[in-house]
Amino acid sequence: MNSSLEVIFGLLGGLAVFIFGMNMMSDCLQKAAGERMKGILALLTKNPILGVIAGALTTAVLQSSSATTVMAIGFVSAGLMNLPQAISIILGANIGTTMTAQIIAFKLSDYIYIIIFIGFIVNFVTKSEKAKNIGQTIFAFGLLFLGIETMGSVMKPLASSPVFTDLIAKVADIPILGVAVGTFMTLVVQSSSATIAVLQNFAAQPGPDGVSSMLGLAGAIPILLGDNIGTTITALLACIGQSKDAKRTAVAHCIFNISGCLLFIWFVNPYAALIRYISPKGPEIEVISRQIANAHTFFNITMTLIWIPLIWLMVKIVTKIIPDGKTVVYSNSEPMYLDSKLIGQPTAALQLVAKEIVRCTELVEGNLIALISSLKKNDIAKISEVIENAEDTRSLYDKITEYLAELFASGGLTEEQATQTAGIMYVLSDVDRMGALCREIGLSMKDKEEKKYKYSGKAMDDLEESLQLIQKMFVQSADMMITGNTESVKKILKQKEQIMDLGIKMRKSHVQRVGKGKCSAKLTEPFNKIIHSVDRMGNCCINMADAVQGQVGLRYFLEYEED
Repeated sequence: MNSSLEVIFGLLGGLAVFIFGMNMMSDCLQKAAGERMKGILALLTKNPILGVIAGALTTAVLQSSSATTVMAIGFVSAGLMNLPQAISIILGANIGTTMTAQIIAFKLSDYIYIIIFIGFIVNFVTKSEKAKNIGQTIFAFGLLFLGIETMGSVMKPLASSPVFTDLIAKVADIPILGVAVGTFMTLVVQSSSATIAVLQNFAAQPGPDGVSSMLGLAGAIPILLGDNIGTTITALLACIGQSKDAKRTAVAHCIFNISGCLLFIWFVNPYAALIRYISPKGPEIEVISRQIANAHTFFNITMTLIWIPLIWLMVKIVTKIIPDGKTVVYSNSEPMYLDSKLIGQPTAALQLVAKEIVRCTELVEGNLIALISSLKKNDIAKISEVIENAEDTRSLYDKITEYLAELFASGGLTEEQATQTAGIMYVLSDVDRMGALCREIGLSMKDKEEKKYKYSGKAMDDLEESLQLIQKMFVQSADMMITGNTESVKKILKQKEQIMDLGIKMRKSHVQRVGKGKCSAKLTEPFNKIIHSVDRMGNCCINMADAVQGQVGLRYFLEYEED
């Protein structure tokens, strides 16, 4: 094979193995970390310092500042986080992403295959999901270094190429060209960690003297700055179609990295001298990988320390760039919280699902209240509104279940998350059924009004009483589902008995009225249908309460808010 093609294919193959290993390690770390991710996310509601720590820790687990940034954008868009909080997360994410470069700087060439073998054995032999995730993490860690080693081995012939060395000399001498190269590389690969790994490998190749780096630290720093700019593109893409604050979050990410580049580009040589001073000493090709990692870390820590007290200024800047427009009004049939970009981060995605389910229960409760009100007034317009709202709730339910199906299909859920999610889908079906039964009663009442049927005042009073009991039961069941508190179970069971007694009483009373000629026999079937729907509503509330007693509920996904 042509030597140039061999270098290109070797570089691309090594990069592919590196990115695959990094993504696999991210997925497995996330599963192994499990619910600890909720503990990290709990810091989001605290002060900016803790927000920075949360961003750094989350990125260390996800192995991607882009993933953390996309998560922050999703939370802001869903209204779970305000703009200053999101900016503090992004500051931390930029620190957290430097850990990958620090790991890469370790010389593990002699241990790559034993690491891969250990990871394979742990994954192959163990039965526990957590142990398997740890084994896969170790395996992916080995693959990451195998990719680095592959890239390093194919880059060695480049040192003897006069054309290539002349090109590198130009990049090293013109910092702005280095920034452009770094930005372009990250735009193509969509991962600053991957491009920095390539940079570390490339810089570790010896120049003509066999001791000095062919690029040098001063030549690597501008490319490093460009890598930081390139990674902001992912955030900008993620904010398309999102809320104003979500777009501002993405712009804040850009401002952070661009401002850092504009500041550091003027001091490349003094900065390189500082990094050499604080980094390990030795032949340049031996230590430059660590120097680049340190330059990356020091850059992001410095910029974070600059911006933390100026978060208020960042908020003003991004608000000026993206001014307030019309307030977004969400249709009841459309999700307010769900974000498909967070499918890859199940812990975060499930929190959004829990919020959407809470919203769905509130819509159903509102519709129950509207139904009771329409019974009192015989208001056909109000009844039509109840029917329409019930159809919106069904549409929202469909979208939530589709989102949950995507989460299952992604394969990113742990066993515990999958179990809880399956339980939540079961409970959600009862919430949806409550909405559907509101519609059925609404249709029966609408039919009554259109055909000029007339139920007796006593029948309507009994029906209203039973629906008020249903409303209480539903509120208590929904509260149980959210808080996990099972104290209301006895109340719900007692109320269900009351509804059954009322149902029997209503049927008897109706038959008596028909016998006395006070009510038309034609109304028996539609009236019994309404009573049956009320009875089924009671069953739905009981099902929800039973599920919570069986340790299924939204508390599992929402408990971080109570920390």
